Amino acid sequence: MNSSLTAASRGLASCHLCLKLVSHTLHDCPRCGSEIHIRKVNSLQHTLAFLITASILYIPANLLPIMITDQLGRSTESTILGGVVLLIELGSIPIALVIFIASVMIPLAKLLVMFYLCWSVHHGPPEGTRQRTVLYRITEFIGKWSLIDVFVVAILVALIHLSNLLVIRPGIATVAFAGVVIASMLAAESFDPRLMWDQLETEDE
Repeated sequence: MNSSLTAASRGLASCHLCLKLVSHTLHDCPRCGSEIHIRKVNSLQHTLAFLITASILYIPANLLPIMITDQLGRSTESTILGGVVLLIELGSIPIALVIFIASVMIPLAKLLVMFYLCWSVHHGPPEGTRQRTVLYRITEFIGKWSLIDVFVVAILVALIHLSNLLVIRPGIATVAFAGVVIASMLAAESFDPRLMWDQLETEDE
């Protein structure tokens, strides 16, 4: 038996909710009752749509002010990078580092990785399928923690607002960045990594 055969070619399907392996002829999962389908319907189209949305939102998320600082009656608007610099000047280096990594590095890296995985479904080298699957799992896991910096900003706003000398308010970029995170998370959920293994099976035929 060819060890590279997928479950789909053997008449099996995995439940997307509880991951139970069942016959593809079943319409509902016997364990959780979810609808059974061999592959996510229009996976690439949905993934690319969410990725393009996230990419568009990423521009205002970085160009528009994410924080507005009111100090002694003077308001100063800061972008993400500007806010990082401000936090460093205020001595909040750990918070600045978290925001920089979570707001700039992780979203950009996730978008690039997801675009690459979509491209690799039809053009990627079959021998690298296992590595790309691991890369997808890592990206999916990291995406669940992408909103951590939004919570950090919210906590920072609440804490500093207690002072009369310095008040920090969230800017419009916070909404755009939240949209980036949500759209990229939906992209990761829409992507079906089994499509890459289908390519490997085709190469072995």
